[in-house]
Amino acid sequence: MNYSYPLNMDWTKEEMVTVVRYFESIEKAYESGIDVQELKKRYRDYKQVVPSIGEEKQLGKEFEAVSGYSPYQVMKLVKNTTTSTIKMRP
Repeated sequence: MNYSYPLNMDWTKEEMVTVVRYFESIEKAYESGIDVQELKKRYRDYKQVVPSIGEEKQLGKEFEAVSGYSPYQVMKLVKNTTTSTIKMRP
């Protein structure tokens, strides 16, 4: 990983950790696969820090621009999956 996560300097340390864990889960979905329930939990935690859909979209686009990984596409797959794990195709 040669990029930084999109963070808001107004967040607490704990909130930053929550956001980073969510983005790490997105990375994991692309790189090795991830348990759907784990990802859903991380997303719920993330939404406690970033409740605004507009801010969620902005952060997602920033993350995709630096990493190439789309949080939107991952969560779309999670919403429609019937399996216990997912792995994104490059």
